[in-house]
Amino acid sequence: MFTPLFEGLRKEGVPVSLREYLTLLEAMQGGLADDDIETFYYLARSTLVKDETKIDAFDRVFGRVFQGLQSLSEAADGVDVAELPEEWLRALADRVFTEEEKAQIEALGGFEKLMETLRQRLEEQKGRHQGGNKWIGTGGTSPFGHGGYNPEGVRIGGPGRHRRAVKVWDKREFRDLDGDVEIGTRAIRIALRKLRKLARTGAAEELDLPETIEATAREGFLDVRTRRERQNAIRVLLLLDIGGSMDDHVKVCEELFSAAKSEFNSLTQFYFHNCVYEGLWTSNARRRTEVTSTIDIIRRFPPDTRLIFVGDAAMSPYEIVAPGGSVEHWNAEAGAIWLQRLLGHFTKAAWINPVRGDLWKYTQSTELLMDIMDGRMFELTLSGLDAAIDALRR
Repeated sequence: MFTPLFEGLRKEGVPVSLREYLTLLEAMQGGLADDDIETFYYLARSTLVKDETKIDAFDRVFGRVFQGLQSLSEAADGVDVAELPEEWLRALADRVFTEEEKAQIEALGGFEKLMETLRQRLEEQKGRHQGGNKWIGTGGTSPFGHGGYNPEGVRIGGPGRHRRAVKVWDKREFRDLDGDVEIGTRAIRIALRKLRKLARTGAAEELDLPETIEATAREGFLDVRTRRERQNAIRVLLLLDIGGSMDDHVKVCEELFSAAKSEFNSLTQFYFHNCVYEGLWTSNARRRTEVTSTIDIIRRFPPDTRLIFVGDAAMSPYEIVAPGGSVEHWNAEAGAIWLQRLLGHFTKAAWINPVRGDLWKYTQSTELLMDIMDGRMFELTLSGLDAAIDALRR
């Protein structure tokens, strides 16, 4: 069924052998592609391409053969297309839009209009739809569905491609950040050490050498004196954006989280998605069943606690300014209100952004959050961390 791919590569000058083609078929028979088109792409490329200079040629042939259902039918070479996994067929049917095509597609005209139109579509639509610009479906320009493109819409099922959704109708699972990840550089930890306020707390277990010498000389025998160990007394509340576009920054955020855990004895972390609302959670596996009220967090921690947000600030502006704007649930109050409540209580706060600072101006939500944070947004770089720590110390 993959003969067109094999023949197309030969015509493009990719030196693929019959043995390599049979190896791909054996891998497919063994289930290595796991019913996922992206996995199949990398499996086929690693099996059939031996020279990295031929990758562009492979991409051209792969796109031509598997661009849509019609091409897939031709590639099937007599095999019943219905035997292919349904998710493959849907993913292969996704359209690729040029920048000119994207510019011609208009949004419905605001969050309320979008929600009202979705209610109408749910009442009117009776079945699955592929392509088009109106119904809930895949591969089109409708604001409802997935696999196509719209400036702002509601993603219903399927993975995100352009990250333009203002709502997501899907059950998504996020993974907790690993707080024990090995740091690739000590620089983050060194930067965080600037935010230290050492105090002697706990049991008297540290040797007090000057007092021991003085007491021994005075008493005429060894008189060991101890004192309480000095520990970092700064309280830190770390709020971590997780999932969605933050998946691109997991590694560096894990490094930051791990460094913070090693530097601060009094560190409490919570997760949120995109923007803070009425609830936060400590475990992404239980984020729907074990949620801590944001109001309770404000009441629990004293005002001198250092509040640190970590997130890329990339989201629909409605998530910040509109009730009901959250991408995953219906929030009674806008995200901006909850952020202002937190900032009104915790006077020392900073937002650390893993995205390069020169790109912030291209995202409306980032500019909105910078205004709310009164400019206290910093890059997740060494110089950015230095500036963030300075803001938290003032």
